[in-house]
Amino acid sequence: MIRVLLADDQALVRGAMAALLDMEADLTVVAEVGRGDEVVAAVREHGVQVALLDVEMPGLDGIAAARQVRREVPQCRVLMVTTFGRAGYLRQAMAAGAGGFVVKDTPARQLADAVRRVHEGLRVVDPALAAQSLALGDSPLTERETQVLRAARDGGTVADVARELRLSEGTVRNHLSSAIGKTGARTRAEAVRLAGDNGWLLKL
Repeated sequence: MIRVLLADDQALVRGAMAALLDMEADLTVVAEVGRGDEVVAAVREHGVQVALLDVEMPGLDGIAAARQVRREVPQCRVLMVTTFGRAGYLRQAMAAGAGGFVVKDTPARQLADAVRRVHEGLRVVDPALAAQSLALGDSPLTERETQVLRAARDGGTVADVARELRLSEGTVRNHLSSAIGKTGARTRAEAVRLAGDNGWLLKL
């Protein structure tokens, strides 16, 4: 039996996935958590062999949780299963050590097969996302531009962002202007949205 953990902040989603996977003769869901910062402890406690992680969770995002699992419990494999089928997320998940990346509307049989393949040490990636990721390339943003856009996500003023990052307002405006140009956006809000959709604002 392959021992599986489900990490997703939506209880209904976790329950549905658990029910589907438990129907497979060789898979058993031994743990469920709703926060990214609960993953490693649960993996250790339940002897988890494959952890299925959502990307966006409270406490710790799924990509950071994947990195933590691979560092602290390397015998456990990681499969990202997410609503957010974004090429940038895929690239970051693979860099964090995930063995696979699929979206939540993957048919049950394919999801079960993905768990088996990841358990065997194989890579499993949604083909459409893989193609999109190759076309997209790495983030064009510098580390500081990424920090500024991340700080601007909540809609604060330039002064708010400057205060949070301990930069001058002029420096923040320059970084915002550069980020807007690199993302092909017309406004700061659009730059934040585009960068977020491409997975460029997750903390590495």
